[in-house]
Amino acid sequence: MDRKHFLQLSSSAAAGLAFSSCFGGKKSAGGGTIKNLGIQLYSLRDDLPKDPKGILKKVASFGYKEIESYEGADGMFWGMKNTDFKKYMTDLGMTIVSSHCDHTKDFERKAAEAGEIGMKYLICPWLGKQRNLDDYKKAADSFNKAGAICQKNGLRFAYHNHDYSFRLQNGQFPQDIMMKNSDPALVDFEMDMYWVVTAGEDPAKWMEKYRWRFKLCHVKDRKKDTPFKEGEENQSCIVGKGSIDYKTILSQAKKLGMQHYILEQEAYEKAPLECVKEGAAYLNQLVF
Repeated sequence: MDRKHFLQLSSSAAAGLAFSSCFGGKKSAGGGTIKNLGIQLYSLRDDLPKDPKGILKKVASFGYKEIESYEGADGMFWGMKNTDFKKYMTDLGMTIVSSHCDHTKDFERKAAEAGEIGMKYLICPWLGKQRNLDDYKKAADSFNKAGAICQKNGLRFAYHNHDYSFRLQNGQFPQDIMMKNSDPALVDFEMDMYWVVTAGEDPAKWMEKYRWRFKLCHVKDRKKDTPFKEGEENQSCIVGKGSIDYKTILSQAKKLGMQHYILEQEAYEKAPLECVKEGAAYLNQLVF
């Protein structure tokens, strides 16, 4: 699907959707429809390592309720023990639900630590474009193995996409290959909606195609009037300021299995903390 087709779809009125039923008609304390807005801590990658506790405290003040971490130099828990990190999150009124990590190294330990504090997911954040389609089947096999380790520890495994898996390669979508060759009992998927749109695909159609496989999403906006091409410079902007029609897309997501809505900021128009503060303000009042 080309960009023009996608924009026509995403700009159409959602007349056929019962918006009030998508999230049970409930609104969050912030006045919007998302109950527990999350943030991927990579959004604050330049600030977080300098003062993890101070930055997390600010994040909580912006109205975020869920945290998705990633592996920095001091691990997923930023120099704290897993149990101490959980306690600090609880004290701030937040929950760590997931983390991006390398599932090919020391994964048994990571899964055990995540399971001990009740995390829901460990997530592979990146594969890169593979040389051939069989390599995506091998990746799916590795996901199944990681999923079994996660299951043993009371959590689940997921894969986070970039644009390459939603671009045709030898006539097939790598995303299809990974989803068809991974076990739904063991592996879920985190849809980075920015990258799906950047590849010229429609997030809602993919969620419809694989109902209840996409359990988490990255909500990341795209600058208006920017070119869509493979290998382009990142064109993300403050959520709510760009071209992606999140009111329409997110209204469809819940009924198709989405459970966790996680803001991610990759490119900055101002200070990172200001970007994620504005994004939270937009999403916490968004009603759909």
